[in-house]
Amino acid sequence: MKISIIVPAFNEALLLPSSLRAINDASTSFTAAGWETELIVCDNNSTDQTEQIAAAAGARVVFEPVNQISRARNAGAAHATGDWLLFVDADSYPTKALFSDLVAAIADGHCMAGGSTVRVDVKGILYDAVVGWWNFLSRRLKWAAGSFIFCETAAFREIGGFTDKLYAAEEINLFRRLKRLARRRGRSIVILDRHPMLTSHRAANSRTLGIIARISRPTRRSRPCGVPWSHVTPVRDMAVSVRRA
Repeated sequence: MKISIIVPAFNEALLLPSSLRAINDASTSFTAAGWETELIVCDNNSTDQTEQIAAAAGARVVFEPVNQISRARNAGAAHATGDWLLFVDADSYPTKALFSDLVAAIADGHCMAGGSTVRVDVKGILYDAVVGWWNFLSRRLKWAAGSFIFCETAAFREIGGFTDKLYAAEEINLFRRLKRLARRRGRSIVILDRHPMLTSHRAANSRTLGIIARISRPTRRSRPCGVPWSHVTPVRDMAVSVRRA
């Protein structure tokens, strides 16, 4: 078994070193299971030292010139040689315990894809509310946060990877398609929740609030983070199907 760990990164010189250290340390859980790993960082047109930092950490660096996280993840996946893909954001810090839970989920043989509940690096009523609401949706609807997504490589490629038509909620779009494929194949989507992924509070700022607002109560009065209406419409439509997702 081989796991390809893919980290999309745009101007992440500040946070990337600690993130890659955490990933390399946590990856000993894969080694203990007798699995191989590869670490791929997709430099999403950075203007800082992101590329050099990634290379120094032992990662294979690939380049995506269009600044969009979906394209960066897809570019990393295109170079991956593993049986499974694991996407970890450049401001996130997995643990050995979380990776051990992932080993167990994959080894079970029934899982096709999944993610993890999350926690953020700050405290506060707003952050706690946003993260708590997201984790509820994640467990209930089998939607994975973008900071930690794992997927069987064959399944990812079969559905065409992340869409480049969305600039928000691209992970939700991915998992709606993965869920349909999993149902057809008699497989499952798993959200790990024993050891939540630690990620930057940036993930719980306006972008996530906007997505959750659209899902919870779609209107045409507001749109997340200035995203064009052509990109918001699919997110709005997701709200209509939350009950049957």
